[in-house]
Amino acid sequence: MTHFHEFHGDREHGDDPAIIGGVGFLGDQAVTVIGTNKGRTLAESQACHFGCATPEGYRKAIRLMRQAAKFRRPVLNLINTPGAYPGVEAEYHGQGDAIAQCILTGVSLPVPTISVIVGEAGSGGALALACGDQTWMFAQSTYSILSPEGYASILWRDGQRAAEAAEQMRLTPAEILADGIVDRIVPEVTDAAGASGLRAELIATMAELTALPTQQLMNARHRRYRSFGTDGLQEQ
Repeated sequence: MTHFHEFHGDREHGDDPAIIGGVGFLGDQAVTVIGTNKGRTLAESQACHFGCATPEGYRKAIRLMRQAAKFRRPVLNLINTPGAYPGVEAEYHGQGDAIAQCILTGVSLPVPTISVIVGEAGSGGALALACGDQTWMFAQSTYSILSPEGYASILWRDGQRAAEAAEQMRLTPAEILADGIVDRIVPEVTDAAGASGLRAELIATMAELTALPTQQLMNARHRRYRSFGTDGLQEQ
C-alpha cells in the first residue's frame, strides 16, 4: 500500500499494538487495512502479546470498519494470530463481547471486505477479522479452531497427540479450501515480485467486488456464511 496513515485507540479504553490499522491506497483505491501484529523484537512481541489482540484491539478494528463504511472504503484484513489474548484483564475489559461485535460488524459492512491469512489463524481471535466477502490463505498458513495441542488436551487429555489432532482438524490451506471455508490459496510472499503479484490480485478482486450493488454484495456474503454447517444440519 502507499500513503498509509495509521490510526490508534478504540475511543473507549486505550490502544492495542497487536492490531495495526489505518488508511492507504491500493492502486488508485483508498482502502482501510487492519492487521494483526506479532512484533519484530522481543520487547515489541511482548507488548502485543505475540499477536494476541486484547478487547481494545478488536474495538479499534470495529471503529475502523465503521469508518470505512461511512466513507465507502473497501476493507483489507491481514491475519496472523494464534488467538485472542486470554488474560484476566482482557476478560474484565469484555474480550468475548469485543470479538462478537467485531464479527457482527464485519458481516454487516456495506463495503467490500477481503481477509488474507498470512500466517496462523487461531480461534475467535482470527475469526473476528475473517468475516468478509472473501477469505484467502497463504500457501503455508493454517486456520483452526485452536492449536492441535489444545485440541488433543481437550479431546483426549493428552497434548502429546497433537500430530493426530492436526490430521483430524484439517487446518491446512488445501483441506480448508476443499471444505469451502476459504476462497483462494495464494503463494507465499517472500520478495518484491511476490508482493506485487498479491497486490495485483487484491486490486482486481477489490474492483470486482466494488462494482457490485451494495445489496447484492451483502446478500452474497450472508449466503456464504449461512451455508457453513448446512450439510451437518441436513444430516441431523
